[in-house]
Amino acid sequence: MNTSLNSPIASPRSISGEGWAAIIGAMGSAFLLAKKLLSPKPGGKPEAVSRADFYAEMLATRERINATHLAILEKLDANQRELLAALERQVTRINALESGLARVDERTRK
Repeated sequence: MNTSLNSPIASPRSISGEGWAAIIGAMGSAFLLAKKLLSPKPGGKPEAVSRADFYAEMLATRERINATHLAILEKLDANQRELLAALERQVTRINALESGLARVDERTRK
């Protein structure tokens, strides 16, 4: 047995600030996890839709799709008519330029 008063005695380890922060963080995470797991689930089953309501919504959706499809087809037809008219104007213009060039060519040959 050592009776010396100056002998080194192991002092209890103190926890640093970072250690306390880690401990508090772990406890907070555990608390949030327990709260999430133990809280009651919201809702449950979604409300059932009757067959008549389902068919009514399906028909309304089909009508919207058909109306959109018809609108797109009308736009495509209008664009096609516009392009054909522009092409016809270009053809007329090119024919006029070709005939004018042919006249100039005939004049320069003489």
